[in-house]
This record gives sequence, structure tokens and C-alpha cells, in this order.
Amino acid sequence: MNVISFKRLREFSLDHREAEVALTAWYKTAKRANWQNFAELKRVYPSADMVGRYTVFNIKGNKYRLIARIVYRSQTLFIVAVMTHEKYDLGKWKE
Repeated sequence: MNVISFKRLREFSLDHREAEVALTAWYKTAKRANWQNFAELKRVYPSADMVGRYTVFNIKGNKYRLIARIVYRSQTLFIVAVMTHEKYDLGKWKE
């Protein structure tokens, strides 16, 4: 997968240092992946969910959420947002 972009992970980690290791591990896994569809992704991340056109990943034991838009055909994963679970629950990321 071509993951766009690591910058969002780095910026989030500046404010949430405890998320850095988990986000870096997620990034390395996603970068090596060759998922062709959501079912294949679920084999690696069983807790991932589809919310509309977005894929939501639980990070660090569900403490954080990573929202991504994945285009399987071009093997591109766009990181839309990374946030705490509390901010995710407010739903403002959908706007």
C-alpha cells in the first residue's frame, strides 16, 4: 500500500506520545500490505470497521482511532484523521 501520509501520524504523536509506537507499527504493516479488498484487510485488523467510505482502525487497544480512505485498485491508503476515541465519538470527523 502507498500510505499517504506519515506526516499525520507524526503530528498526532507530538501531542500523544504514548500513541507513537502503535501508530508506527500500524504504518509499517499497512505499507507492506497488498490488500485487494476489505475482507483481506480484516484478516490483519479484525477490529477495523467500514463507516461510509472510510475504514476506521482501532489503535493502541481502542484508545485512538485512525480514519482512512482506501483505494484498493491503486493500492493507495489516505490517512484522513487520527484522533482520540473520545473525539471520534463526537462524529465531527465525518463533516
